[in-house]
Amino acid sequence: MDKTQVPSLDRKARTSDSRETTARRRPWVRPSRLDAPQPPEGYAYRWIRAEVNGFSDKQHVFGKLREGYELVRIEELPEEHRDYMPTVDDGKYKGVVAVGGLMLAKIPLETKEERNAYFLQKAREQIQAIDNDMMRENAHGSMRINNPERDSRVTFSGPRS
Repeated sequence: MDKTQVPSLDRKARTSDSRETTARRRPWVRPSRLDAPQPPEGYAYRWIRAEVNGFSDKQHVFGKLREGYELVRIEELPEEHRDYMPTVDDGKYKGVVAVGGLMLAKIPLETKEERNAYFLQKAREQIQAIDNDMMRENAHGSMRINNPERDSRVTFSGPRS
């Protein structure tokens, strides 16, 4: 090869190796107005009611904030989601992600689990109270009601011969 000849290189444009061109295509799904990006690690997202029939529902929002929820501001979202997530335009909640009377809020997973355990225990106590009332009211010997079974079982039988 001459010193004057330059070897040709097979170069591809860098844009052809981008993540968008190598990633698998996602199947189409019907979009939802309440789609939200993945929450940060250790948190869960939830849409909370901010208004009903066009009227502000401050009591509900304040109640959720007292439970441990924090409103999500647009700056907290990853850069790729900021362009399409709607926000509150003015007032106290300016910059909070909101859609149709709902605001996006986050809660630490530990708090969420404690909250769920609390309400599960309350539900168990209510069921126990109903069962106790039922047993007390049906103390007559001829109309005895046994402890109700609270298990749900589903069985599928095959074709009958």
